Amino acid sequence: MKISRLNSIEEYVLAKQTVSIDELCEVFGVSKNTIRRDLNDLETRGHITKVYGGVTAVSLSCSALSSPVKANIHSSDKNIIGRLAANEVNDGDTIFIDSGTTTLCILRYLTSRKKLTIVTHSLAAMAEAAKYENMNLICPGGIYSSPTDSFVGLSTYETLSGMTINKAFMAASGVSLECGMTNSTFLEAEIKRGVVNKAEKVYLMADSSKLNKKAVISFCKLRDLTAFITDCRPQEPYFEYFRSNGIRMFYQ
Repeated sequence: MKISRLNSIEEYVLAKQTVSIDELCEVFGVSKNTIRRDLNDLETRGHITKVYGGVTAVSLSCSALSSPVKANIHSSDKNIIGRLAANEVNDGDTIFIDSGTTTLCILRYLTSRKKLTIVTHSLAAMAEAAKYENMNLICPGGIYSSPTDSFVGLSTYETLSGMTINKAFMAASGVSLECGMTNSTFLEAEIKRGVVNKAEKVYLMADSSKLNKKAVISFCKLRDLTAFITDCRPQEPYFEYFRSNGIRMFYQ
């Protein structure tokens, strides 16, 4: 029970960035002494740090977080993005699902489509797609990478390079006007870059918290996108950039 509460508190702080002790007591229904003990335990994980009167998220790359924690950050926004992205998928499409907890959300909204082919190197996406009879699943194989919960390597890249992909639904660690879509892992970025160059249409699925953030490796310029799918209207510089470059935007 305590582990579950600790995970929930950590997810809450990471989503909110900065939270007071009083707010945590109210949300989780425990005393200040209990919250303080929990925060002491959580601080050793390195994702949050105590400040006067509360706690704040440590600035670190999303790849440093475990998959269950990442999946619960902005979960409602990710589901909105998944539903909007699914509207772009037609019967008979061959689509690439990138690794990440946002792109994963598209699959549950595709159950009414017919004869879909799902190509993915994401272990979580493989497990999800395998649940549905209408999805033909292709896995490129490779070496499993725990930080990204995906398969990477030369064999993965070469297998994907030989495929015809109608639509690629991509994720990014950060999105900026200067650097485009960025990622913090070299092997993962190489696969992303290869898919972007191969796909007929490229969709970026990212919630608004990813904007104005940069990771070390750029794998796709924003001008190369077909559409940007997000949770709310993009900030004005992004909105104007996409509009002026003929890139469609989908948001709630």
